[in-house]
Amino acid sequence: MKSLFLVILLIFSTHAVSQAQDTILVLGDSLSAGYGIKIEQSWPSLLQQTLDPSEEKYKVHNASISGQTSSEGLRQIDQLLQLTQPKLVILALGANDGLRGLSLNQMQSNLQGIINKSLRNNAQVLLLGIRVPSNYGRRYGQMFSDTFVQLAKQNKIPFVPFMLAPLESVINENNRGEYIQGDGLHPTARSQPLILEYLLPKIQPLIK
Repeated sequence: MKSLFLVILLIFSTHAVSQAQDTILVLGDSLSAGYGIKIEQSWPSLLQQTLDPSEEKYKVHNASISGQTSSEGLRQIDQLLQLTQPKLVILALGANDGLRGLSLNQMQSNLQGIINKSLRNNAQVLLLGIRVPSNYGRRYGQMFSDTFVQLAKQNKIPFVPFMLAPLESVINENNRGEYIQGDGLHPTARSQPLILEYLLPKIQPLIK
């Protein structure tokens, strides 16, 4: 079902990629899919508006799906690479693996597979790390975060340790609801520009 949704998303919500365009593929989960907000408010949509609103030079393909795990991303990456031929893959998966307590070794293997396929397709890869909630325990949380660090080091690829880091400096007990949705996990529309502003210095050098 998700594969069918992916094909429909790519075919009907995007136009054919011009030879002059540099394509950015965002492969993530609900943190990048615009969960609970309008899709045009999501940070990948804001990335398109910031880089090239006319889509003449840059095209952002957001293939993020809420609930998506690293294994599902691995199953879809070949088709995505074939359809979009990206210059840059922004890899933002792993949160659902962590929340579901799935094998970290398997998650690392899945993400490594996505990285390998992307690099073989002559795309650069920007890896976005994420954290699990503190109630998962310090040991598991550290092991989870270390998985992303190891992948970045092993593959010598650009890396953002925690994609939601800019929210930590603005959230307090009085304004949390302005930046995080009621589920306690997903950023609000107000948070999206902050996330993009944080990621942009890592993205821009990779598409020049």
